[in-house]
Amino acid sequence: MKAAIYTRYGNADELKITEVDKPTPKDNEVLIKVHAVAINDWDWQLLLGTPFANRMINGLFKPKRQILGSDVAGTIEAVGKKVTQLKPGDAVFGDLSESWGGFAEFVCAREKQLALKPNAMAFEQAAAIPQAGMLAVQGLLDIGKLQTGQKVLINGAGGGVGTFGMQIMKMLGAKATGVDSAEKLPLLHKLGYDQTIDFAKSDFTRNGETYDLILDTKTNRSVFSYLKSLKPGGKYVTVGGNTSRLLQVALLGPIIALFTGKKFRLVILKLNKDLQYMSDQFVAGKIVPVIDGKFTLDELPRAMHYYGAGSHKGKIVITVA
Repeated sequence: MKAAIYTRYGNADELKITEVDKPTPKDNEVLIKVHAVAINDWDWQLLLGTPFANRMINGLFKPKRQILGSDVAGTIEAVGKKVTQLKPGDAVFGDLSESWGGFAEFVCAREKQLALKPNAMAFEQAAAIPQAGMLAVQGLLDIGKLQTGQKVLINGAGGGVGTFGMQIMKMLGAKATGVDSAEKLPLLHKLGYDQTIDFAKSDFTRNGETYDLILDTKTNRSVFSYLKSLKPGGKYVTVGGNTSRLLQVALLGPIIALFTGKKFRLVILKLNKDLQYMSDQFVAGKIVPVIDGKFTLDELPRAMHYYGAGSHKGKIVITVA
């Protein structure tokens, strides 16, 4: 089968499209014919080998997992003998970041990693949902406890989490502010953000505005900078970003809450937990993935370069078959 592999850490030029052996599912796995796979920040970090913690996971000097790609959508081709809920021919999607291997024509996955894809949902749309969609739901609803009418800011609003997040906020009638680059602001307005901020021109932590909830996909400031942008009793929730800043949130968050009543929380992603919720909202017409560009598996290196530049809008999805 065709797959994109990398044998050393580096930029997107390390990805090589080549022929490899087709995987065989274990007893508790299914074999998926991949139709589409999305690029996530973790793919990019594992490709670069940064931060250092990723090398502890995937090999200190060279990658142990040579095929990246976790958010997949496809059709089940074969099932292991202990699989009970899925069958050949089922259209499925899910986050395989416990095992990876999605940048290929076929990949194996455990049954619990997958959900059935609604008929109305294209494979590319399904691949866009798992990781970004789960982070948006868990950040805004599970941890952020978003309430109707609250004033919310999303930092990094034009990416996957932010574009899903705006649609979730719209369902609850939140007043939303989105922060991103100037080229993404028209998309944010189209999605329904009430206010947009070009991060290159204005620092939202210094403009005097305060929010009930901040959802951060960048986490590139001190926790004390965010503190003054929260209303009394407000919440700051981060889903990723600078490692040292994330550690600061984890370590100082409880102390800050004790003295100020403002909460700082880090989302520990629960893989695939809310796939059914996102499917239901899609079928109801309330959530539609934002997808940037059309790329094939052969074009993955180019797509990964585009991702690394940070100018993409929503999700970058690779069409495989």
